[in-house]
Amino acid sequence: MKKIKQNSNVLFFFSDSKKWLMKVSKNQQFHTHVGVIEHKKAIGKEYGSSLKTNKGKIIYLLEPTIYDYVMKSQRSTQIVYPKDLGYIAARTGLQSGQKIVEIGTGSGSLTTFLASLVKPRGHVYTYDVDENFMAIAQKNIERAGVAKFVTMEKLDIKSAKKVPMSEVDMVMVDLGDPWTVVPQARKMLKGSGFIVTICPTMNQLEKLASALWENDFFDMEFTEQIVRTIEAREGKTRHSFRGIGHTTYVAFARKVTSPRDRRKTDAELEGATEEMQEDESLSSVEK
Repeated sequence: MKKIKQNSNVLFFFSDSKKWLMKVSKNQQFHTHVGVIEHKKAIGKEYGSSLKTNKGKIIYLLEPTIYDYVMKSQRSTQIVYPKDLGYIAARTGLQSGQKIVEIGTGSGSLTTFLASLVKPRGHVYTYDVDENFMAIAQKNIERAGVAKFVTMEKLDIKSAKKVPMSEVDMVMVDLGDPWTVVPQARKMLKGSGFIVTICPTMNQLEKLASALWENDFFDMEFTEQIVRTIEAREGKTRHSFRGIGHTTYVAFARKVTSPRDRRKTDAELEGATEEMQEDESLSSVEK
């Protein structure tokens, strides 16, 4: 069993709403409303065990996951939530060995998640223009233990004379005006590679969709992930009154190397959409 050592990261868990992610130091104490947590009591214990505070409250010692690092990251900007991260991973087939470009590092929570999936053979190259954001992101990435799988650079992709990478598997864009870097993303992607974009508002989504269309991206999908938590207790199970509402829209598209037939009219495109919906309906009936 894995034991906790000096400088190990531990999630001190009291309840769903009261948990703390810290690096253990034998001389450190952490004061909470449920009592003092003495780090030295955790050293030598196995993950999954517990300790008591000076008030007799039980604190469980859990090994942090990427979910914990994302949710407990220091934030300078809005983070991308796990409900969105999971679908991004599934929709794009993220896996070890892939090469990812991220435009807009922010707090580094998304960078951390991407690196956790492409390691140990893959790599994330992330670019930002704000040194303050980058400093915070660096700390979050190092805390999660994925720093050697991430290269961070100060660079404005919009004004760069040439793109820094080529033949990448995915370009992740988290900017207020993502449509401005669609041409650059296309240059960096390999054929069939994904561009994934975080868009908090529908106005951004509309402009982005036009840019994707004009730059020959296909397999486009625009989504919003909704998660509803359940309070499961014997005889009293119900949906939770607490929850995460709208966080962002996520756009997906893939690069193709054959130019789009731009002679198609809006009517033809609408007809194609209707046919697709009918096909999906028939498919579900047949199943």
